[in-house]
Amino acid sequence: MKRTRFVKNMFSLSLFALFGCQTENREKALPGKGTSSFTGRETTATLRKELTAAWLRSEKMTLTNVNQMPPEFFKFKYTDEAMTFSEQWRHCVIYTCGQLASRTNLENPYDGIKLPVQMPKTAVIRELKIMYAFVRRSIEALSDENLLSNCDFLGESIPVWRLFYAMENHIIHHRGQCIVYLRLNGIVPKGYYGW
Repeated sequence: MKRTRFVKNMFSLSLFALFGCQTENREKALPGKGTSSFTGRETTATLRKELTAAWLRSEKMTLTNVNQMPPEFFKFKYTDEAMTFSEQWRHCVIYTCGQLASRTNLENPYDGIKLPVQMPKTAVIRELKIMYAFVRRSIEALSDENLLSNCDFLGESIPVWRLFYAMENHIIHHRGQCIVYLRLNGIVPKGYYGW
């Protein structure tokens, strides 16, 4: 990595940490209120851009993982208690859309739809693409006020924009498990670069 890029990345991480810690008071977090680092449309536009970029990268990494698994191993699980490879991704789709929709008052694309517990590879890929499209639409559809407002999540009150990162963290957890599923079936996972 070039030195100037390294310095830029470190500077950006420092700003992100400072920006990400502004969760104390909903009123202060709203544009034009208090002395928060959220100062208006320019900031929320940047936040939307960053969220969209993170989720596009997530989709690419997830589809790389899913595409590597041969169709005959989508029912593979390493113990009776574990979810199959297919179930891991079904769970991510249902959980991500449900959590975002219920906390942002957006319409859940899976309301009234019951996905099969076991899905073939083509169906898993289709549902993942629907989930990622829903996330991107949600990032754009939420008003600035809603994006910066707080919601309850796991016993805490967090900003809605942070909920998007919590959902990505959940996907990272399951993607990591699925990398192990690949290895247990003799498949060397493709490396991931960037974030």
